[in-house]
Amino acid sequence: MSNPFNAPLRMSQRALPSCAGTFAAMLTLAACLLVAGCAIPTHPDSAAGPSNPLNPAAVQLLDDTSWVLERAQTSDGSSAFDVPADKTAAPTLTLDTHSGQRRASGFAGCNRFSAAYELTSGKLTFDEFATTRKACGAATERIERAYLDALQHTSATLVQMRPPQEMRIIATTGLTLTFVRDTR
Repeated sequence: MSNPFNAPLRMSQRALPSCAGTFAAMLTLAACLLVAGCAIPTHPDSAAGPSNPLNPAAVQLLDDTSWVLERAQTSDGSSAFDVPADKTAAPTLTLDTHSGQRRASGFAGCNRFSAAYELTSGKLTFDEFATTRKACGAATERIERAYLDALQHTSATLVQMRPPQEMRIIATTGLTLTFVRDTR
């Protein structure tokens, strides 16, 4: 008897698949997958313009910041009142947490003010303001009243924390206060 393990291995031509054809098919499939995998995906909103840098979610970043009023506009875009060009005379707003509580303070044009504040639902809101009681001219008092009223009746707050840093407080009356970051 012969040992089947010592017999030479013989295969017929029909038993082997066509290696060249299979290799070509696999190479074509790999090339297609490579091209499909390299395609740059696009977001459905990619045709939209650049996003608005003012973001209500960024309101949470306002703790321990100071701001100077740059302009005040009515709902139609016209100036509500003239903001002093001298930043040391312009109304300010400081949001401080160093006492362990959120406290707002600032200068309203003639008098100083302070109040507790909250940052909720993408909006900055204030408790009742405590103010000093200096006598001011009629024009300054009008500006101060409009400024404090807008802060007291906030309907929306938008913040841009990347340069140039900006905050907009929109009042229920339609008045928009635009602040720039105070770097003094």
